[in-house]
Amino acid sequence: MSGHSKWSTIKRQKGVADIKRGQTFTKVANAITLAVKLSGSGDPNSNPRLRTVLDEAREVNMPKDNIQRAVDRGLGKLPGQSIEEVTYEGFGPGKTAFFIEGVTDNKLRTLQEIKNLFERAGGSLGGSGSTAYLFIPKGEIRALSKGGSSEDEMLELIDLGAEDVEDYMEPLDSFDKAQDKSAQGHDIQKYLVYTPSSELNTMGNKITQVGYRVESQELVMKPIILQPINDKETAQKAVEFTERLEENDDIQKVYTNFDIEESLIT
Repeated sequence: MSGHSKWSTIKRQKGVADIKRGQTFTKVANAITLAVKLSGSGDPNSNPRLRTVLDEAREVNMPKDNIQRAVDRGLGKLPGQSIEEVTYEGFGPGKTAFFIEGVTDNKLRTLQEIKNLFERAGGSLGGSGSTAYLFIPKGEIRALSKGGSSEDEMLELIDLGAEDVEDYMEPLDSFDKAQDKSAQGHDIQKYLVYTPSSELNTMGNKITQVGYRVESQELVMKPIILQPINDKETAQKAVEFTERLEENDDIQKVYTNFDIEESLIT
């Protein structure tokens, strides 16, 4: 929807520093351990989930020793508390829905922390299924424009098999200028490409083969029913609440269905 922004786009517009703020080594280490534990393999070639998390580890410059310890922990080679995968659902400012994924070694502690965050924001933590129906699993690919018109490139991505494509501009200084030679002025054109979860890697390869640079690809929960926010105070509360959730070390991913007027967050 032109003139509106969802959380997936707002995060990109805020720049790399803000995006990575919540991506602490603890978060990534827990994600690596869980990926290894669930599959029983520390080999990224046979463990797609681990391969995706290792890409995230490289993005935040996680030391190799830290990565190896997380892998060994998942294989049971190191002592330590067992970690579990958890999900939370609830409603935040402006009746916005949230679906949250986490990894924790203490479910009661994390549950209380997340419940407190919801209550302080004027929202409420719900039970299983309270918001899940508002989201659908999808593959999300972040790609850099080849330098053509947005309309033509979006049509090309659809022709390649994308289910949906969102375009947005991102500040040039958030990325390596030498790599982004197609950028114009101070902003660069980006795309969020959505595909069925099972087609994520296939679609990523197709996009690369026709000349786009894929910057990231991951499995997400995409909102299917959006909640409009049209006033600045609620918009600020919703964005700040989402950021506080992401700052929690036990939280891996936060999905929300708010749809905010761009003028309210600029």
